[in-house]
Amino acid sequence: MTDEDALDFAIVIYREDECWDAELLPVALTSDLHGLVHALRQQPSESGTIGLIAVGDEFFVALRVLGDRVDVFLSDIAAALDFPLAQQVLEYLDVPIPDEDELDEILDEDTVLPAGDLSIFVDLGLDEMELGILSGDIDLHPEDVLSSIAARLGFSEPFERAIDSVFG
Repeated sequence: MTDEDALDFAIVIYREDECWDAELLPVALTSDLHGLVHALRQQPSESGTIGLIAVGDEFFVALRVLGDRVDVFLSDIAAALDFPLAQQVLEYLDVPIPDEDELDEILDEDTVLPAGDLSIFVDLGLDEMELGILSGDIDLHPEDVLSSIAARLGFSEPFERAIDSVFG
C-alpha cells in the first residue's frame, strides 16, 4: 500500500445474540473523539462496544465503551503533533501533548510510544504486552495491526467485511 492508498476509517464492533458484528462509521469521525464515543454509545452491545480507528498509515486508536466507562488506547503519541484525533485522545487521557523537541529527545525514528489503556482488551484475550508489541511494530500499517487485534479478539470476519467496504 502506498501513502496515496492509505485511508482513514472507523469501525464499530459490537456483540449481539452471542455473535460479533461490525459496521463502518462515517470517515469524519476519524478526527472527532467526542463524536466517536457518541457513536459507540448509540450501538447496544452485550459486552461493550469497541471502536477501531486508523488514520492513514500513521496511527490507530482503540476505544471501548461499557456503560459510563470509556477506555482509550493511542498507538503513537507523536501523532498528536499532526492529527486532531491523537491530540484529543491525549487531552482525554490527561497526557501532555509533547512538542517535537521533547519527542526527538525520547524517541528515535524507529520507535513509537503508545498512550492510554494497554489493558483495554485483557478480558477478551489480548494482554498488555501483546498490544504493546503490535502497536510498536513500525513495519505494520494501522489496518494490519487492527486486523491482528480483531483476529485475536475473535471478530476477524465482521471486521474484515467492514474493511473490505473501505478498501474494496
